[in-house]
Amino acid sequence: MKQLFYLTADPWLPMRLFSKRLAKSVTPDMTVEVTESRGIRQLHLGTGAIQSAMRVNRPWDLELAYTRAMMGFLLFKPAPQEVLMIGLGGGSLAKFIRKHRPATHITAVEISPQVVAAARSHFELPGDDERLQVRIEDGAVYVPAHPQSADVILLDGFDAGNQVESLATTAFYAACRRALKPGGVLVVNLWGRDTSFAGYFSRLASVFEGHLAWLPVMHKTNVIVFGMRDEVYPRSWRNEELAALDRKWGLDFAAFARDLNWVQEVAPLMDG
Repeated sequence: MKQLFYLTADPWLPMRLFSKRLAKSVTPDMTVEVTESRGIRQLHLGTGAIQSAMRVNRPWDLELAYTRAMMGFLLFKPAPQEVLMIGLGGGSLAKFIRKHRPATHITAVEISPQVVAAARSHFELPGDDERLQVRIEDGAVYVPAHPQSADVILLDGFDAGNQVESLATTAFYAACRRALKPGGVLVVNLWGRDTSFAGYFSRLASVFEGHLAWLPVMHKTNVIVFGMRDEVYPRSWRNEELAALDRKWGLDFAAFARDLNWVQEVAPLMDG
């Protein structure tokens, strides 16, 4: 279950039109398709929308901008021990964290066995071991059953057409907060043009009592929301801190810090 890029704002459109199908799996509940074009492998769930992408000659990197932005949680939690992913897709975030921080244990919860099979057969997601465990379960059931179990929760709950509603309710967001350890962070990928976006954001702000920051991606096509389990005041980061994160992870944390907004600065998010 991953985020959607729609045709009207999709920089991948020319690539998708000329892509080669590598695999397709159809069940009554879901269609999973893997395509490839110009060295980029893509995962689709029943539509032409790109759910996940991997550059074949750099399978451990983050190809999509929204996945890189989700790693902005490192500004608040630079050395997580336990990461919980709700929604696996092609496993890009799991592979990336595994490569750059071997000490982190990752649990990925994905409801579709087809998606897990595609991630392992076509996107180089490794098998389970002491650092990675993939569970084929419903995230809406798993999270409430595991309080104070994660330093970071990465929530990317989309199906073929929309955000999965059971993963976007007030009750589920509250369960996510309870599932965080002290100092933990919930990271939520939202589609900025969703007609229910304001409602999702309002639920998060309520559950996290205003301890929220957000990062726009691609002119708000995606909005990455960071919910803090404990109170965190708006802060700035020293250049040395950002440079150290850049070296460790190979991402542009100066840009993340520059573009980060806090819930008190919500007006530009809702505008347009």
